[in-house]
Amino acid sequence: SDMLNVYTILSKVHSDHTVYPSAGVLFVHVLEREYFKGEFPPYPKPGEMNNDPITFNTNLMGYPDRPGWLRYIQRTPYSDGVLYGSPTIDSVGRPSVIEITAYNRRTFETARHNLIINIMAAEDFPLPYQAEFFIKNMNVEEMLASEVLGDFLGAVKNVWQPEKLNAINITSALDRGGRVPLPINNMKEGVYVMVGADATFSSCLREVENPQNQLRCSQEMEPVITCDKKFRTQFQIDWCKISLVDKTQHVSTYQEVVRGEGILPDGGEYKPPSESLKSRDYYSDFLITLAVPSAIALVLFLILAYIMCCRREGVEKRNMQTPDIQLVHHSAIQKSTKELREMSKNREIAWPLSTLPVFHPVTGEIVPPVHPDSYDNTSMPLMQTQQNLPHQTQIPQQQTEGDFLNYFSKRQNMT
Repeated sequence: SDMLNVYTILSKVHSDHTVYPSAGVLFVHVLEREYFKGEFPPYPKPGEMNNDPITFNTNLMGYPDRPGWLRYIQRTPYSDGVLYGSPTIDSVGRPSVIEITAYNRRTFETARHNLIINIMAAEDFPLPYQAEFFIKNMNVEEMLASEVLGDFLGAVKNVWQPEKLNAINITSALDRGGRVPLPINNMKEGVYVMVGADATFSSCLREVENPQNQLRCSQEMEPVITCDKKFRTQFQIDWCKISLVDKTQHVSTYQEVVRGEGILPDGGEYKPPSESLKSRDYYSDFLITLAVPSAIALVLFLILAYIMCCRREGVEKRNMQTPDIQLVHHSAIQKSTKELREMSKNREIAWPLSTLPVFHPVTGEIVPPVHPDSYDNTSMPLMQTQQNLPHQTQIPQQQTEGDFLNYFSKRQNMT
């Protein structure tokens, strides 16, 4: 039984799946994670939950990328991948083999599956009337869901009333140059949906073309569309970005290219240079590039040296050309300046008040002044006074009791 299970898994990995999309009609193929979960060891048992992160890589067999019309999207490793696009008429009759490689991001196991796409030609390709809607509240993978796309086509058919209606293509707004929305308020990227029908456009779809709505669109205001209520419940359509294309009145601007013979005029046979090449003389190049600039620089250096060294007048010549009275004035000023400088060196500067003598806080004796450069800040006295200058009254020293009484009696006799 174990061998049978292994054989079933291998055949499942290497099995090919064939699809037959029509040219000009939207093609959607979902890469289901559940399909690949059972292909990574250890193989889960029936009913066992396994939520490993799985990513997919898709490419055309033998090439590094997919065909130009085929796109792929997978939002997270825990969501399904989707292949979608609109097959072109050029690919009809040529089967395309798409290699799908699944990666288990937890165990690093891989599994490969081939998708064979056989594009069929549609009888009514292309549909003559095409309309492209821009839906603001949808991401591309949400719009690709069959039930969501079916609801949108049902609303369009209710408004358009055609006999045949097909989704032609779906494009993310990011592929049209749109910006990534901010991760707030559940904002969406937006998606363009192109729809084709076999009936002319309804009056509701053409309401955006009237002057009033065109003016509102130019002012970045929402136009007034009567049938918008049929979409508003689920889809927020930007009616200013709707595009209506009528293939029946479309004038082809294709110009036939006149091709020439594709042969360049004959210029003769190619003649490579001979093996015996003559040696080139670089002496003239050396003279032009090195010798000439060096000679010019040397001449300029000599001229500058002559001006700086040989053209100096000197002090004696300057004095001979200077009037005597000017030399006397200059000498007197210089002599006076020198005398002032000598005198300034010998003058005494008054001591600052902070260095004058102070009374001792305990004995009351006068303490001699301390030079500011020789005292300690931590031993400064608490009380300070002025020094006995010549014009100040001498402060009496501490006197005995008898002397104090004699001084007091003299003051009484004078009064």
